[in-house]
Amino acid sequence: MSELQIGLLSIGILLVVAVYLYGFWQQRSYRNKFGSSYKSPHEDALYKSNSSAADALLDEEVTALGRNETQRATIVENTFELLNAETDYVVSIKLKAPLGSDVLAPLWEQRFDFGKSVNAYGQNASTGNWERLIPESLPAYNAFKIGLQLADRSGPVSEIRLMSFHDILHDIGEQLQADIELPSVAEAIKLSKALDEFCAEVDKMIGLNILPGGDRLLFGSEIAQVAERHGLKLQADGAFHLLNEQGLTLFSLANLDNTPFQHHTLTQVRVKGLTLLLDVARVERPANRFDEMAVLARELAMDLRAGLVDDHRVSLGDAAIAQIREQVAAIESRMLAGKIAPGSTQALRLFA
Repeated sequence: MSELQIGLLSIGILLVVAVYLYGFWQQRSYRNKFGSSYKSPHEDALYKSNSSAADALLDEEVTALGRNETQRATIVENTFELLNAETDYVVSIKLKAPLGSDVLAPLWEQRFDFGKSVNAYGQNASTGNWERLIPESLPAYNAFKIGLQLADRSGPVSEIRLMSFHDILHDIGEQLQADIELPSVAEAIKLSKALDEFCAEVDKMIGLNILPGGDRLLFGSEIAQVAERHGLKLQADGAFHLLNEQGLTLFSLANLDNTPFQHHTLTQVRVKGLTLLLDVARVERPANRFDEMAVLARELAMDLRAGLVDDHRVSLGDAAIAQIREQVAAIESRMLAGKIAPGSTQALRLFA
């Protein structure tokens, strides 16, 4: 090796050693300057001690268990929301062996002949959970619960139709050699009549009329614009509806003379006035809803340059509004006392 090569190699080695020593000195200076900030480092969540991880896992399991129990309780509570012994004639069938919903074929074939809603549930043989049944349901079931609604807005169920419902399920139970519970038809008829009378007492529509002054008429297009601005949409029944998150009507705005509005004639139609309606039994907390309705009615009237009046065309002031609210609150209390909560699934079925 030549002297030149040896010299270059020596210089290279010296440079490497110098860089290393400088890096070591810089790192040591950095630790001396900032090291105190890390004397008690926070433990990384990904590197917890075994005991901490076990505790965290246990906490998660307990929380999940509590959450699952809450969900399970809610499911059990809501399982038979379409069946209620106070509003339905409910038949229970316990099978000897798991069977499909097709064994209820005689019922499915005539389910529209009873004049009232028929709802059915089956206990899934695999999961043990109760599920709502339709004719196309595929799982096998250990038991069935089937109900015929006893009343709705058209009146109580007829004894003939209830007896027909009873006989069909009786025959199905016998054919399957199942254990079947059939309530008394006579008692159910009494209950249906009492239920119908109760519903008639609380089935009220509250309306606030919106009338322009003098002989002025309201233009359909103007009504549609104002209604839409307040969230009301024209529906198939010819009224503008304000819907809740579930798509159920809170309030409806109808023509004063009940002539339906139609999309294609809004630009030509002229009306004398409007009625903002609250179907008391079909909304949750109707007294509170009425408060919201009164505010909405005033806003609509202001936008349409009209006034609020009662059915006798007398102006509605704060005192009159408060009096109507008392009536709504009384209906709400009456329903709750009768164990039918306004706006509940049960109420929506009865007041359909």
